[in-house]
Amino acid sequence: MMLEEGVGKQILASAGVCVPASVVVSTPEEAAEAAVSVGLPAMVKAQVPAGGRGKAGGVVHAVTPEDARAGADRLLGSALFGFPVERVLVEPCIDHDAEYYGAVLDDPLQRSPVLLCCGVGGVDIEERERTHPGSVQRLVADIGSDVDPADLHALAERAGIPAERVTAVADMLAGLWACYRSTEAELVEVNPLVVDAAGTAWALDAKVALDESAFARHPELQQLLGDGQAQPAGTPLEEAARQRGLMLIELDGDVGIVANGAGLTMASLDVVVYYGGRPANFMEVGGDNYTRADSAMEVVLSNPNVRSVLVNFCGAFARADVMAEGVVDALVRHPGHVPVFFSIHGTGADEGIACVRQRLGVEPYPVMDDAVQAAVAAAKEAQL
Repeated sequence: MMLEEGVGKQILASAGVCVPASVVVSTPEEAAEAAVSVGLPAMVKAQVPAGGRGKAGGVVHAVTPEDARAGADRLLGSALFGFPVERVLVEPCIDHDAEYYGAVLDDPLQRSPVLLCCGVGGVDIEERERTHPGSVQRLVADIGSDVDPADLHALAERAGIPAERVTAVADMLAGLWACYRSTEAELVEVNPLVVDAAGTAWALDAKVALDESAFARHPELQQLLGDGQAQPAGTPLEEAARQRGLMLIELDGDVGIVANGAGLTMASLDVVVYYGGRPANFMEVGGDNYTRADSAMEVVLSNPNVRSVLVNFCGAFARADVMAEGVVDALVRHPGHVPVFFSIHGTGADEGIACVRQRLGVEPYPVMDDAVQAAVAAAKEAQL
């Protein structure tokens, strides 16, 4: 779950990170009042769970209260990256002459968390590393222990932080590490990270992503998130699935996929690619979710990029007939949307195949590869 900046900064502050005094408001009038209360000039920032808000026009520099009111009026009710802007954060500007970058994130290759630091911030950090290899320095850390301050100093030095600011940046990195560990976060990122004339490091932006499965161990986070200022780290389509108790990963293809079990779903994606297709999503309805195939199908069909759908079920604990019936129910409610191709095997397969034949007049494929090829061909034909 990606947090909006306002909540992310609250969590950072609790870990000892310096953040500007800020107010989150929901009307233009409140924004003008907040700008006066925090001090002008101020920044008015759209609250959505995404980076790059400045480039997208989601951040306004306000010199006067009227600037703050006008900026909030433009932002509120708009959308950024598919998310509605319902709140804006107002905070004072912090004088600085350079911007840096700091983060802690999960590294699947190292199977460990890694701290990142760069001597240039306020930019797309992936692009920065591509154009200037080695500019983003890394430190692999042990999740079970503190990080040696000397290692943090060395990381900041390698990243090109000026000598007189290394200690301030290293202290900020220590705060990010403390926040990451205490919340069991997936990502804690500050971009830009700045140091003022007094030598204090400030987090001018905050991107914090939490693991929802860890919330049971952190009631304080659930209480903090009760104000509604958190949104999932995903697209609106992924959020629609999450609200139905499902997990969908949206991709950029046109072949929708509904399968049961993560392994079979991944295999379905691979086979679609093998036959020249482009998967539109990862959507699996295994385990306890096998009774929600109707909801899964509706979410997949709601993607306007989908030109065909592959339904690939292999029943075991999750009975194939129950899953097939759910998909059929969804298709009956939304007839003629896109062609759907079935491969049904395992426990309940006979009943599931009969359900598809009788209610849809569609013949499931006896071999998965044939169903995949048919789905890929249909998607390509629809693009012509």
